[in-house]
Amino acid sequence: MPKAVWNGAVIAESDDTVMVEGNHYFPIASVDSTLIADSPTTSICPWKGTASYYDVVVDGQTNAGAAWYYPEPKPEAAQIKDRVAFWKGVSVES
Repeated sequence: MPKAVWNGAVIAESDDTVMVEGNHYFPIASVDSTLIADSPTTSICPWKGTASYYDVVVDGQTNAGAAWYYPEPKPEAAQIKDRVAFWKGVSVES
Protein backbone atom coordinates (compact mmCIF):
# COMPACT_ATOMS: atom_id res chain seq x y z
CA MET A 1 0.00 0.00 0.00
CA PRO A 2 1.53 3.36 -0.97
CA LYS A 3 2.53 5.61 1.90
CA ALA A 4 4.18 9.02 2.17
CA VAL A 5 6.90 9.23 4.82
CA TRP A 6 9.02 12.13 6.05
CA ASN A 7 11.25 12.42 9.09
CA GLY A 8 10.17 8.93 10.19
CA ALA A 9 6.44 9.72 10.21
CA VAL A 10 3.76 8.31 7.91
CA ILE A 11 1.96 11.35 6.52
CA ALA A 12 -0.47 9.46 4.26
CA GLU A 13 -1.26 5.84 3.48
CA SER A 14 -3.83 4.47 1.04
CA ASP A 15 -4.37 1.78 -1.56
CA ASP A 16 -6.55 4.28 -3.45
CA THR A 17 -3.99 6.64 -4.97
CA VAL A 18 -4.22 8.18 -8.43
CA MET A 19 -1.00 8.42 -10.46
CA VAL A 20 -0.52 11.61 -12.47
CA GLU A 21 2.81 12.57 -14.02
CA GLY A 22 4.61 10.03 -11.81
CA ASN A 23 3.11 11.31 -8.55
CA HIS A 24 0.80 9.43 -6.20
CA TYR A 25 -2.20 11.58 -5.26
CA PHE A 26 -3.56 10.36 -1.92
CA PRO A 27 -7.17 10.89 -0.83
CA ILE A 28 -7.27 13.79 1.62
CA ALA A 29 -8.95 11.50 4.15
CA SER A 30 -5.81 9.32 4.20
CA VAL A 31 -3.55 12.23 5.18
CA ASP A 32 -2.71 12.69 8.87
CA SER A 33 -4.03 16.23 9.34
CA THR A 34 -1.88 16.70 12.47
CA LEU A 35 1.24 16.56 10.26
CA ILE A 36 0.30 19.21 7.69
CA ALA A 37 -0.26 22.96 7.91
CA ASP A 38 -1.64 25.39 5.33
CA SER A 39 0.95 27.21 3.26
CA PRO A 40 0.41 30.49 1.40
CA THR A 41 2.24 29.06 -1.64
CA THR A 42 0.42 28.47 -4.92
CA SER A 43 1.50 27.53 -8.42
CA ILE A 44 -0.21 27.13 -11.77
CA CYS A 45 -0.23 24.10 -14.04
CA PRO A 46 -1.58 24.75 -17.54
CA TRP A 47 -3.73 21.60 -17.59
CA LYS A 48 -4.44 20.90 -13.89
CA GLY A 49 -5.12 24.43 -12.64
CA THR A 50 -3.93 26.30 -9.56
CA ALA A 51 -2.20 24.23 -6.89
CA SER A 52 -2.22 25.05 -3.19
CA TYR A 53 0.38 23.73 -0.77
CA TYR A 54 0.78 22.34 2.71
CA ASP A 55 3.86 22.40 4.90
CA VAL A 56 4.70 19.01 6.39
CA VAL A 57 5.50 19.32 10.10
CA VAL A 58 7.01 16.41 12.05
CA ASP A 59 8.66 16.58 15.48
CA GLY A 60 9.02 20.35 15.30
CA GLN A 61 10.68 20.28 11.87
CA THR A 62 8.94 21.88 8.89
CA ASN A 63 9.28 20.85 5.27
CA ALA A 64 7.79 23.94 3.62
CA GLY A 65 5.47 23.34 0.69
CA ALA A 66 6.18 19.59 0.63
CA ALA A 67 2.58 18.65 -0.22
CA TRP A 68 0.26 20.05 -2.86
CA TYR A 69 -3.31 19.74 -4.01
CA TYR A 70 -5.71 21.27 -6.51
CA PRO A 71 -8.79 22.68 -4.73
CA GLU A 72 -10.57 23.24 -8.06
CA PRO A 73 -8.76 21.23 -10.74
CA LYS A 74 -9.56 21.79 -14.38
CA PRO A 75 -11.92 19.21 -15.94
CA GLU A 76 -8.99 17.33 -17.48
CA ALA A 77 -7.63 16.70 -13.96
CA ALA A 78 -10.90 15.99 -12.16
CA GLN A 79 -9.51 12.66 -10.90
CA ILE A 80 -7.18 14.49 -8.46
CA LYS A 81 -9.86 16.58 -6.73
CA ASP A 82 -9.67 16.09 -2.93
CA ARG A 83 -6.24 14.43 -3.27
CA VAL A 84 -2.76 15.38 -2.05
CA ALA A 85 0.68 14.66 -3.56
CA PHE A 86 4.15 15.01 -2.02
CA TRP A 87 7.70 16.00 -2.94
CA LYS A 88 10.73 17.81 -1.43
CA GLY A 89 12.17 14.79 0.33
CA VAL A 90 8.89 13.12 1.26
CA SER A 91 9.37 9.48 0.28
CA VAL A 92 6.43 7.69 -1.33
CA GLU A 93 6.85 3.96 -0.79
CA SER A 94 4.72 1.15 -2.15
